[in-house]
Amino acid sequence: MTRAFVFPGQGAQTVGMGRALAEAYPVARAVFDEVDAALGEKLSTLIWEGDQDTLTLTQNAQPALMATSIAAMRALEAEGIAVTSAAYVAGHSLGEYSALCAAGSLSLADTARLLRLRGQAMQQAVPVGVGAMAALLGLDFDTARAVAEEAAEGEVCQAANDNDPAQVVVSGHKAAVERAVEIAKAKGAKRALLLPVSAPFHCALMEPAARVMAEALDDVEIHEPAVPLVANVRAEAVRNPALIRSLLVEQVTGSVRWRESVAWMAAKGVTEFWEIGAGKALSGMIRRIAKEAETRAVGTPEDVAATKG
Repeated sequence: MTRAFVFPGQGAQTVGMGRALAEAYPVARAVFDEVDAALGEKLSTLIWEGDQDTLTLTQNAQPALMATSIAAMRALEAEGIAVTSAAYVAGHSLGEYSALCAAGSLSLADTARLLRLRGQAMQQAVPVGVGAMAALLGLDFDTARAVAEEAAEGEVCQAANDNDPAQVVVSGHKAAVERAVEIAKAKGAKRALLLPVSAPFHCALMEPAARVMAEALDDVEIHEPAVPLVANVRAEAVRNPALIRSLLVEQVTGSVRWRESVAWMAAKGVTEFWEIGAGKALSGMIRRIAKEAETRAVGTPEDVAATKG
């Protein structure tokens, strides 16, 4: 079987995630300790004992989810399952940073600092209440993109996440996104609803955040990943460090082409996708994209143990 490791994005965070891994595996505990040191604060305490609202703040959720993913990856490695046992790595939005860290392209400390900055920059790019995101369910990507274009009316409204064949997220100015919800319903969407997010990610309104990330990434060493990365904005594999650097900047305002990324990997022979870290959201999307593929969530010591069966 040909395997890919995939890493979740924002929305998967829950208080307590990764704690059992840290208690069971010293290498997993070391991940949280290193992230705490890199950020100069006890993010691990927030992850394991904090409140959900504070954890969900973008600047906290992004490094927290990455830390949980890398802790799970280290636990797998402790059991003899190396990242190089996969043909590809990929991540959904912030998960792309987790994938690069897992593949040795970015150091753990740099990844934590980059994601803290990315979360802050994305939050600060647009005043609260100016932007919004909405999920359009039951429409294909071309229809959803046409809905966004019609709804824009001179404002920003873009297809931000192409998640699976029947789930596209649009992002932009609040009024435009609200218009998109109504247009989508009129065009036969099963559901169209505003999402509880704090900023309009992956659209042109994020340009200030893209500039911040370009500057930050210039100062970070990026190595060739041990396993090719299937990049969000390309939906194909990349390994060149200079290209990865530019794609991470482009990703801030660009669409997350998840449906195409998974389909690309399946077409290249990937038959099993392991979701590394918190939650199972990606596994659900993958089953709707690559119906023949097997999925496995790895976020607890029990999940790690099950991989050896």
